Amino acid sequence: MGWQEFMLATMNRTFAAIALSFVVIAQGSAADDGTAGAVPPDRLPSFAPILKKITPAVAKVEIRGRAPVVGTNPRSRATREIHEVGSGVVYDASQGLIITNHHVIDHADEITATLTDGRVLRAKRVGSDPDFDLALIRVRADNLPSIPFGDSSKLEVGDIVLAIGYPANLAQSVTSGIVSGLHRTNIGIEQHENFIQTDAAVYPGNSGGALVDTKGDLVGINTAFISSTNTNPGVGFAIPVNMSRIIADQIVKYGDIRRGTLGITLEDPTPAVLRDMKLAGPPPGAVITKVDRGSAGERAGLKLGDVVTRIGERAVINAGFLRTRIALLRIGETAELTISRDGKPMTIRAVVAERQPRTSSR
Repeated sequence: MGWQEFMLATMNRTFAAIALSFVVIAQGSAADDGTAGAVPPDRLPSFAPILKKITPAVAKVEIRGRAPVVGTNPRSRATREIHEVGSGVVYDASQGLIITNHHVIDHADEITATLTDGRVLRAKRVGSDPDFDLALIRVRADNLPSIPFGDSSKLEVGDIVLAIGYPANLAQSVTSGIVSGLHRTNIGIEQHENFIQTDAAVYPGNSGGALVDTKGDLVGINTAFISSTNTNPGVGFAIPVNMSRIIADQIVKYGDIRRGTLGITLEDPTPAVLRDMKLAGPPPGAVITKVDRGSAGERAGLKLGDVVTRIGERAVINAGFLRTRIALLRIGETAELTISRDGKPMTIRAVVAERQPRTSSR
């Protein structure tokens, strides 16, 4: 299949799914009130009513600054002027807070946020977390619009989503697609990853924009796509809103991110790892392959070969998922881990210890 045929087939499948969802919704509503299930010809399916309410809360984030010259000697201090555009979402209208990606404002000396009503607002960096690629900026403005928060833990593969942002230096744009994967880790984009994967088109400039569901609730912050060029083949990634809120709230409350550690090394239970650990068919989870001497994990009683199956109430999907959940805990918080040891379940509570932070703030 040629590239054009592939893209056409993909678009047809997406539009068919969207149309089918509207038909099902319309039929369900009709069944409730006893009317016929057909959609009237003058009421064609459309996301327009939802988008009119929420798109004003997605801003264009424009930065000017200086960045290191790529390819020069690492010790060189050579820099170049940059002028780049990304996206951001109003996070707390009452405080003038906008959430975006860390990489959008990383080298910014000046930041402006432009709203759909034409207001161009000077913005100040509140804080950022490079490990999760999230940042908060603040503007001074009245009557900021907002988007209601959704619950990203309830997303399922196949759910329809919309990506809103400012791609390719264009005006605000909206693309549609589905959730094509969940809990994506080991992508190599960020230090800690637990991405929503979507085929809603995400391009340069969409970073920091909104991923919303069909109710208009914010479920993710668009961050990246995988491609060897600037064209997106249908593999985009967003940071789940639940995770984004934990990071943003820490920045607001504490002014920075104090990242902790348990001092353990985790691996997926692959056949090779199971063989090396002399384990036989443990439940899904993450295998502890190293416990640092004197670490919080050792003090709590964690041992080599333990298989962590739950953290709190959340099932451990893989090692990357568990590393991310631990990284979201602040120093002094307790991680409640359900483990399997010699085939027997047990619960261990470990207090997160301090490590050297990797955060930036101004």
